[in-house]
This record gives sequence, structure tokens and C-alpha cells, in this order.
Amino acid sequence: MDTGERYHEFDPPEALRPWVRKVWAYACPRPSRTIQRIAPDGCPELILDLGNPYEEAAADGAFHLQPHALFAGQMTRPIAIRPTGPVEMVALRFEPDGARDWLGHALRTATDQRLDMTARLAGLKPRSGDPEGQAHLMLDWLEGERRAGDWTLDPLVRAGVEAIHADQPLPTHDATARRALQRRFLDRVGIAPRTLRSVIRFRRVFDHAMAEDAEGWLDAGLDAGYFDQPQLAHDFRRFLGCTATEWAREQVELARAIASQTYKPGGPEAV
Repeated sequence: MDTGERYHEFDPPEALRPWVRKVWAYACPRPSRTIQRIAPDGCPELILDLGNPYEEAAADGAFHLQPHALFAGQMTRPIAIRPTGPVEMVALRFEPDGARDWLGHALRTATDQRLDMTARLAGLKPRSGDPEGQAHLMLDWLEGERRAGDWTLDPLVRAGVEAIHADQPLPTHDATARRALQRRFLDRVGIAPRTLRSVIRFRRVFDHAMAEDAEGWLDAGLDAGYFDQPQLAHDFRRFLGCTATEWAREQVELARAIASQTYKPGGPEAV
């Protein structure tokens, strides 16, 4: 069935690139009611629903409506969502350590949380059906927030994030320095360096699995840095709550689009 689904990514302007990795816009006018699994990806996001918001499963299995505007902090476990009607949204994907000053308090307080930002984004009214215009509006608004907020970055945390993305050792060696860096990560990123490394490695599996020359999940896992199939299977359970085969069979709509998102520098479109 043709659902009229669309997905676009845009690069932020130079002034916001230290904090923002991408802006993405997604729409699906005729979504299925399928439950979709969303895995951690290492980046907090600010999401604005222009259509019907999703329902999210709670720990007891009951579904609750998400707010129209939400801040999704770092995730250490999967979430399950399902659409309630026509879907359209635009989202800012921050760098792993890029949302601290915008949020205004430690990122660890938002880990595995979806915070209601409806009041804070009340004045934003992006036009439906215009993904590029939606991205422009979000970025212009965030630039105003940046100018008013005097944002900064922690150079040690940023160096640690870059080392993890490059699959390199952290730029600290002794135990005292590592503990200090971990505290700074919890403040600026929301999770410890070791957890971020695990999330980024798992995210890398999808980059390899969706390449044109991909040969299967195990090869994708080995290319991403896993030692063997049991280690990869463990992280699928940890971060998606299912096997790779189950996820490949079930993936639809937003879950598939998110898994295909570009996590490398640069992108298909610029704003």
C-alpha cells in the first residue's frame, strides 16, 4: 500500500553545527497501526508533531499519547510507539553533547525520558507539506535560542565524543581523570562514555547493513566492531528488544526511516 510516506534530512547552518547534527522531517499520511521499535542512537532530539502524535508503550504495556512537542533525551533502552492518525513531524537532532545549554540543566535528568516541550515551542507553527520550510523555521528559532543563551561546549567531553565516534580510546588515561570525565559526560551527554560507545557501535550496524554491498546482519555486526554473533544478538535484545531477524521483518515507517538516517558528517541536503 502506498502510504505517501516521505523523509528528508537537512544540515544545520554553520553557526549551529557545534550543537546540531541534522534536522529531519517525516510524514506518513496513511500510517499502519503497527507497533514500531525505536533504538537508541546516541543523539538527543527535539521533536515537533504537526500531525497526530504517537502513542508510546509504558513499562506496564499500556500506551500513552506523547506530547505534540517533546525533548527525547539519551536512550539506553528501546521504546515502542504506534501512530494514532496521519503523521507529520520535524525534529532537531543534537550532537550527543549539544543539547545541554539549550535544555538548561544536566542531560542525565532527561535520560530515557520524553519531556513535554509544548509550552516552550508554542509559537512555532511550521507549514504542513513543506519539509524544507519546516527545517528553516526550526533552525531559525534555535538560532534565536542560542544567541539568547550564550551556549558553550566542554572541550574534554567533545573530544571524548569524537574519540568514541572514531572508535578510538578516550583522551584520558588514569582512573581519576576517567571518573571526572564520566561525571562531565553525565552532565553534558546524559550517559557514561562506555554506554555511548555501546550505542554508537550498535548504530553503526545499521550503517553497514543498509549499504549496497551488505551481506547480512552478522557481517554488518563484524564490520561495526562486534566480535561474534552472540555479542551482536545481546545488543539487539538490549537496544531493540528483539532479534535482528524480527526487527527486519517488523520495521515499518518511522522506525525504518530512523534506522536509515545519516549519522556521518555532511548529508544529502543543506538549509
